[in-house]
Amino acid sequence: MTHFHRALLVAAVFSAAPFLHAQASETSINSGLKGLRSLSEDKRPAATLKLAQDIQTLPAGVSKVRLAYSLASLSTEGDAGHATLQAVADALSKSLAESPIPAKGDRPPAPYLELANLVRYEGLTTTLDDPLYAKAAQTLASDDADVEKADFTLKDLHGKKVTLSELRGKIVMVNFWATWCGPCRSEMPDLDRLYTHFQSQGLVVLSITDEDAFKANTVISPAGYHPTVLIDSGGEVHKQFHIEGIPRTFLFNREGKLVAEAIDQRTMHQFLAMLSKTDLHP
Repeated sequence: MTHFHRALLVAAVFSAAPFLHAQASETSINSGLKGLRSLSEDKRPAATLKLAQDIQTLPAGVSKVRLAYSLASLSTEGDAGHATLQAVADALSKSLAESPIPAKGDRPPAPYLELANLVRYEGLTTTLDDPLYAKAAQTLASDDADVEKADFTLKDLHGKKVTLSELRGKIVMVNFWATWCGPCRSEMPDLDRLYTHFQSQGLVVLSITDEDAFKANTVISPAGYHPTVLIDSGGEVHKQFHIEGIPRTFLFNREGKLVAEAIDQRTMHQFLAMLSKTDLHP
């Protein structure tokens, strides 16, 4: 080997070294995912962005898809910001493009549905060209069409019946929650403030749980929560709304049209952005 060729080889090794060191390990990413919820609101977006970037450096494979999907599921809790969420969607898109996941039944695999959720409800984009992703996007559109036609009658914590269709003329926010759900409980104070502020303008907040009234009261009573809590003990309304994860919030205008939807925990700013699609005024 000549000195010239040896010099080229050494230069190539050293130029590649930063990229080798930059590649994160699955262990470090798993650790970051586990600690994400414990971070403060101001630190979580940056940590989420770093995880998305780290996941993109991993070699293709099912593990990469799993990590990208896990991050996507966590990234929508609160307001990570558009750029951060786009990086998360890019990581998931890339992992699925590299390692497509086969379907096991009629419904697309969860990672495709999660990506479709990010695009449809968070305003993100994807370049993924995959029939299963296209099917996932169509599935969400079909689910929303079902939601817009849905009606139900449930009892509140005092045994009073509430029927959705009888609330036409009101702006109705339907929120699915449970006592065991940390993100659900985190957003409830904001839902309470929104209801209290906009009640005079016709806002109704229906908080639906599939737990029993006694269990729901263990959280509602100490918190002094004012919106109506409804008990869906058989889970039939959850099925009508295609609920697979909570919290989940649907906003209907005065004509009963579905105008906005949240797939996870929202901040006050995000709730106000949803309500801006109606005629409510702060």
